[in-house]
Amino acid sequence: MKCFSFFKEMKKKKKSLATEPGSAHVSMSTTRPTSTNVTGISESSGSSSTKQMSKSSVSVSSPRSIPAMYEERAQNLRVFGIRELRNATNDFSGLLKIGEGGFGSVYKGYIKPPGGEGDRIEVAIKKLNQNGLQGHKQWLAEVLFLGVVEHPNLVKLIGYCAVDGQRGNQRLLVYEFMRNKSLEDHLFNKSYPVLPWNSRLQIIMGVAEGLRYLHEGLEVQVIYRDFKASNILLDEDFKPKLSDFGLAREGPSDGRTHVTTAIVGTYGYAAPDYVQTGHLTIKSDVWSFGVVLFEVLTGRRSTERNRPRPEQRLLDWVKRFPIESRKFSTIIDPRLENQYSLSAARLVAKLATTCLSKSAKDRPSMSDVVESLKHAIQVSEAAGPTEPSEEQSASNSDDEEKAEQDGVSESAKRRMLHLAKLEASANAESRRKFTVMRKARQT
Repeated sequence: MKCFSFFKEMKKKKKSLATEPGSAHVSMSTTRPTSTNVTGISESSGSSSTKQMSKSSVSVSSPRSIPAMYEERAQNLRVFGIRELRNATNDFSGLLKIGEGGFGSVYKGYIKPPGGEGDRIEVAIKKLNQNGLQGHKQWLAEVLFLGVVEHPNLVKLIGYCAVDGQRGNQRLLVYEFMRNKSLEDHLFNKSYPVLPWNSRLQIIMGVAEGLRYLHEGLEVQVIYRDFKASNILLDEDFKPKLSDFGLAREGPSDGRTHVTTAIVGTYGYAAPDYVQTGHLTIKSDVWSFGVVLFEVLTGRRSTERNRPRPEQRLLDWVKRFPIESRKFSTIIDPRLENQYSLSAARLVAKLATTCLSKSAKDRPSMSDVVESLKHAIQVSEAAGPTEPSEEQSASNSDDEEKAEQDGVSESAKRRMLHLAKLEASANAESRRKFTVMRKARQT
């Protein structure tokens, strides 16, 4: 048994890192394998950034690559033995399994704190299937990126375990435990309580901050590449954190506009320009963010085959209800029971539409997205959660008008009936007088 040494791996397998790692992956909270490939640490336009450089060759104008930054921070990760993780999960008991996917299973476990003293720490442990090189490469990508990034809205990687033996290779990751599972669970699983409007706004704001950090807060751009509701995990306070960095990719360098790579991700979330060309940029993440914004507004998945055909694709369906129209509130999640700000919902929908611009250059940066969401939250707080929709107002007006018309009709009926009675009375009097006059003439 031998534990993984990253530095030796980088030197020995620098050539192998330039190939595409493997496909399906598992979130700590989702049970559906949805992705079909994963980039390597270096690909066509980014290969120069992954070469080993001596410290003397690094300059201010030459940002370090993710592997180079990892060398400085590797000591922050704990290296676990397989026996320790077996004990932490009761030998990977099925009773402690909290997720499963194409790359393996995720278990809830308890580990000792550093130094071994104090209460045990609750963690999530991802155990990859023993399926060869592809699983190892995605595992390595997560170690690399999560070993470098540090932000309140990104899940924390505590450590890893790698064992090579006669019975196969073991690859495991140990994360902080996210008690409230994923945004996907709370939006689409009807067995969960409805997620309130203000909580939805705070969650999308949090993950927007996380994406902004990845795009703009490091020496190099990091393209997340698999932004979706199932990868947004929620802690005990419903604070959101992005998880699953197996598909993460370094952004373009040396003045290039994009990274050319294999097309991977999840159907319904991948930007069309990326799917068509394989050109990957941070604006690919912005498109995916726009899809999730509409999921948050509507409570519907990006694709739902069990709905009528015109409603199966979320982005096509919402177009039928223009943002400024009186019918816009039709798209809002009915589980909210009108407990939301219509004005803020319009702002979020406008932001989502901008994120979904056909041309990548027309999509906003994540800094712009954050500012737009701040404004929407301010509008929501000022308006209150029970602001009536225009559709409701129109309905109320129609009811009042109908009631008024009904009142007029009843009044008119009463007047007509009264006139009819007067006419009948007048005719009766005329007939009586005519009868008296005729009898007088006869006598």
